[in-house]
Amino acid sequence: MAQSARVYLSNQRKARAKTKNRSEVRGSTKKIWAQKGTGRARHGDMRAPIFVGGGIAHGPRGEQNYKLRLTKKMRKLATKTILSLFLTNKSILAVKDFDKIIPKTKKALGLITGLKAKDKVLSKSKKIGIIISDSSQNIKRAFKNLPFISVFSSKSLSTYQLSRQGFLIFSKKSLDELNKT
Repeated sequence: MAQSARVYLSNQRKARAKTKNRSEVRGSTKKIWAQKGTGRARHGDMRAPIFVGGGIAHGPRGEQNYKLRLTKKMRKLATKTILSLFLTNKSILAVKDFDKIIPKTKKALGLITGLKAKDKVLSKSKKIGIIISDSSQNIKRAFKNLPFISVFSSKSLSTYQLSRQGFLIFSKKSLDELNKT
């Protein structure tokens, strides 16, 4: 699970650090003093890395690749492990007609409040993850404005995202999709 989370976080990362080398720094390419006769060291232009205001010699280029991959076996095992943890903590729930919800936040909040009244573990959890099938636009629309609820697709479940939830609610379709994979 830890490796799966590390891969997820690494894949979210982007290379933003970039420095200019001597060819990208603004300024003249004129030789700053004569090659011989001054008693000073020989130099080309002021954009050389040795000078203040010059380019950076070996700085980051903004092209770093932080992408990592997990094997299919490891991904499946990590998902099974996190779901079994939720199962042992009794913090998992499946709702049969979840796809028929009206796409209104007020209705969604009423549904969650009703479920919290029936389940002690759900009432104590601060973050709730809802796993749906890809075709369930009504559920996404109903729950997207509730800050303590995250909606995930069953095809793109991430161990890291699941580990940040306190309780999981599955729709019937998403459970069927998960069983197939």
